[in-house]
Amino acid sequence: MPKQESILIIGAGLCGSLLALRLGQRGFRVRVIEMRQDLRKVDISAGRSINLAFSNRGLKAIKMVGLESKVESLCIPMHGRMIHDIEGNTVLSNYSGRENEFINSISRELLTALLLDEAEALDNVSIEFEKRCQKVDFESKVGFFEDTTTGEAFEVSADLIFGTDGAGSSLRKSYFQERKFLFSFSQNYLTHGYKELTIQPTKNGDFRAYKNALHIWPRGDFMIIALPNLDGSFTVTLFLSYESGAYNFNNLTTPEIVTEFFKKEFPDALDLMPDLVDEFFENPTAPLGTVKCFPWHYKGNSLLLGDAAHAIVPFYGQGMNCSFEDVVEFDAFLDTHDGNWEATFKAFEIHRKVDTDAIADLAIDNFHEMKDHIANPIFQEKRKIEMALEAEFPETYYSKYSLVTFKETIGYKEAMTVGRAQDKAILSMLSNQKIDPKESVSKQLKKIQEETNSILSEATISKPLKH
Repeated sequence: MPKQESILIIGAGLCGSLLALRLGQRGFRVRVIEMRQDLRKVDISAGRSINLAFSNRGLKAIKMVGLESKVESLCIPMHGRMIHDIEGNTVLSNYSGRENEFINSISRELLTALLLDEAEALDNVSIEFEKRCQKVDFESKVGFFEDTTTGEAFEVSADLIFGTDGAGSSLRKSYFQERKFLFSFSQNYLTHGYKELTIQPTKNGDFRAYKNALHIWPRGDFMIIALPNLDGSFTVTLFLSYESGAYNFNNLTTPEIVTEFFKKEFPDALDLMPDLVDEFFENPTAPLGTVKCFPWHYKGNSLLLGDAAHAIVPFYGQGMNCSFEDVVEFDAFLDTHDGNWEATFKAFEIHRKVDTDAIADLAIDNFHEMKDHIANPIFQEKRKIEMALEAEFPETYYSKYSLVTFKETIGYKEAMTVGRAQDKAILSMLSNQKIDPKESVSKQLKKIQEETNSILSEATISKPLKH
């Protein structure tokens, strides 16, 4: 049955298009306005990740809107990390010891286009492009826009306004600038940035490297990764400091230095990248930042979702998945407060904030793990133990990575708390030779569980009492 409320969604990226589709399915009148051009008609990928890691939390959202089979055709399964050392040797480290647990490489463009098509097919959803939001009067529920092609200014009124317009959200800026309520905001950047490059397919359209893995070249303070695309190419991303180290984005200024850098640090990748120099200087270098803010809503008038509320760095492959999970969690709250939007918004953000803070912190942790720790022998031994535990006790043991990536029934906060305790337990026991990789898996599990529970108990006891 059609709903009375009119909804304005600012931003038609992944989160905004999914939200529009779901609210449209629920019968609301939805108008979506996007600053950028329609990616179904023009290429707007410059400076943005071309492909993304898609896993269980994102899949839960896709199932909610009934698009599982259509999205599956866009996915390339990645069963683990293919780690490349400086000599070009490779080791495949699976993501899970359980069968049929993997992440997927998926095209940002193709997935967004699918969601836009599905939303636009609904009679109660309209989508407009090339219209920039200047500000939002969230008290009177009016958005102020400018047509980027004609320069024409116009206003849009709605009963509810959602900001899904990314890390530079106009709604969040309006919250901050208008100072009508206590609004906390932080934006923290890594000292590293990123640049996207390409490994092209062979002349026959085949992959030049193993297809079903996320490839990583960890080099201590920097790295490159590569994700497969449906056309046989890989999207390669260089993560590098702006100014520290012998090589950095500020001193990679000539073709000779760029080639020298890759020949020294990534020789096997360089052999697969004949267009490296041209792409390096043509493609932008982008920053890596974390956005946290609170509250996400104002009264029952407006709400932030996705990167607009909590942008994170990409190193856990959870940016899109987290934004999609926002929509799933929000959808559940729609049924609990019987049309009281302020109560819905408040309950949702309190519930969700602890989890988005947790995945933001985990993503930074994984940045250091990917560029450095995965090449460490003790870390590799820990992963072997975890794989064996997951294979032998699939219903009992989940590594931190598995808790975050595959255990979509728990929140990020719980995954972080338990996962960190497990990591600490295993690494400590390996360092102190309290666990023998050669002993039975069941004995290992018992020891790890006891040590993990001890760590969790100590953490609980050490928390200050709440008065």
